[in-house]
Amino acid sequence: MPELALRGLRLWRPWRAWPQWRPSRLTRRILAVNLLPLALLLGGVLYLGQYRDRLVESALEGLATEARLIAAALGEGAVAALTDDEVVLNGEAARAMVRRLVETTGTRTRVFAGDGGLLADSRLLLSSGPRLPSEPLSHPGGWSRLTAEVERATDALLRGMAGEAARPPYRETAEPRAAEFPDVQRALAGDTGGSVWAAADSPGQVLTVAAPVQRFKRVLGAVLLSRDSASIDRAVADLRLTIIQLFAVAGAGTVALSLYLAGTIARPIRVLAAAADRVRHGHGRRHDIPDMRGRRDDIGDLSGALRDMTAALWNRLDAIERFAADVAHEIKNPLTSLRSAVETVGRIEDPARQKKLLAIIQDDVARLDRLISDISDASRVDAEMSREEFEPVDLARILRLLKEIHDSTGAARNRLGLDLAAGPLVVPGIEDRLVQVFRNLLANAASFAPEGGMVCVVVRRGERTVTVAVEDDGPGIPPGKEEKIFERFYSERPDGEKFGTHSGLGLAISRQIVQAHGGRIRAENRPQGGARFTVELPLV
Repeated sequence: MPELALRGLRLWRPWRAWPQWRPSRLTRRILAVNLLPLALLLGGVLYLGQYRDRLVESALEGLATEARLIAAALGEGAVAALTDDEVVLNGEAARAMVRRLVETTGTRTRVFAGDGGLLADSRLLLSSGPRLPSEPLSHPGGWSRLTAEVERATDALLRGMAGEAARPPYRETAEPRAAEFPDVQRALAGDTGGSVWAAADSPGQVLTVAAPVQRFKRVLGAVLLSRDSASIDRAVADLRLTIIQLFAVAGAGTVALSLYLAGTIARPIRVLAAAADRVRHGHGRRHDIPDMRGRRDDIGDLSGALRDMTAALWNRLDAIERFAADVAHEIKNPLTSLRSAVETVGRIEDPARQKKLLAIIQDDVARLDRLISDISDASRVDAEMSREEFEPVDLARILRLLKEIHDSTGAARNRLGLDLAAGPLVVPGIEDRLVQVFRNLLANAASFAPEGGMVCVVVRRGERTVTVAVEDDGPGIPPGKEEKIFERFYSERPDGEKFGTHSGLGLAISRQIVQAHGGRIRAENRPQGGARFTVELPLV
């Protein structure tokens, strides 16, 4: 039993299973694209610079109002007259008033005399004995301290990213003087002002406001109020925590939706890619592209396109195999005849029979030459049609040119009539190949039409297509052969025509070219006799 357990542990290797679960590149890109805007928005919201500034401004305004009230009270109740013209602040009275006022406000308050000396400080407890300093409790240690440091570092980082300048540090000496505080100096000059400082021994800031103590418009001293930003920091931290919680929920939803989106896009694409790779490297036709057309989306369209492409490739391979077999069969016949004639001509001494065998050899060589030329032309059609760019082609000009060539040939055994529809007859395609199609059809019709007969070309224009019908008054097409005549190497020639004159590839090449142009070609017998070949092509 322990051996089985150890064997199971050896078989299960998580690091080998990891690539199977590792997200694909497309999945990682979807996650990055969806999470990056959320992260940028989170960073911008967490900054909360304007919100903090408004809280600081409100706190400074409150301190300024409080400082004016205390200064007014000191100016009325804490003064002493040295002479009739000289009035100064009374230190004992100022300390008593500050102690009473601070009990209601809780703000550290200091009073400076006109000469800059410190008269009263709310942190110094008044008693009958010596003055005892009252210092605020330091920041607790442990987790609270760590949280405060993280908050301070986060705030500094966000302010640095926002490009804010660092605030000057707030420092005090054992015997503070008015010269150490710019706000007090402005207050002694008659102005009320405030400043924001960076706390030196704790995270956060220190807010100071100084107001002049006046008596009959004479500045007797200054009142300095200072307060830390603990309440502001708590408000900002609480808001940040709320925002982080909301963004955590939004981030989890974004990740879940991104994974779902990646699963509906990336995984099917990987399945299709793996199936295509199996089709490419597999043997036989056992592998097939999965059918995802039921999704009714772009992945389904891709699946259908890959399936159609695979089917077209198999069909092309089948066509190539059949073509190779047909070529081998068609070439084998004249080669067999040629070999028999060559072997026989050396054993026959009769000049007449030798001459006849030599004629057979020449016919077979000519037939091989035509076959090779037509086979080469047929093999180039597909490559040329897929490589060349389609251009507007005027069918009317092509048909008129072919009629002029036919009429100017004195050896023509029949007449050619042309009935063109009105309006432009421009189709997208390759002009040389379209000329080849109609030359094949006209030559085929002329070979079946009786001498002195008529070959007619009737052109009709539709809304989106143009139809060209080539008609002759010959014997027509044998019943049931209307489709077979378009097969390669199939030849149904008129009686009396010399064998081997045609390779049987003309109509097959014509259909191949017409289908490559997005059209169709069909053959039928006319009611009054003769054959009709109809070509339908799309208009520009």
